[in-house]
Amino acid sequence: MTERTARPTSAAEDTDTYKPESGDLVWDANARKVGQVMGHVGPYWQLRPVGGGCEWDASAPLRPATASERLSAGVALANARSRGETP
Repeated sequence: MTERTARPTSAAEDTDTYKPESGDLVWDANARKVGQVMGHVGPYWQLRPVGGGCEWDASAPLRPATASERLSAGVALANARSRGETP
């Protein structure tokens, strides 16, 4: 995790001014899931599930993932690995 993804976020943070960087973990409100920022093209951000997988295009609103959202994504990845679904 980068310094930016590890910082605590507040509910009052202005999502209009938030510009994610590659590697940041963000909450995609449209898809209702956490994704890792892989890049940005035009109005879309390319996000990838935590731990790998198929990327998806996301448009705003994006915001930094909260600590509980990052933890939940990590637990989901660990559970998938224990079931043999991911390497």
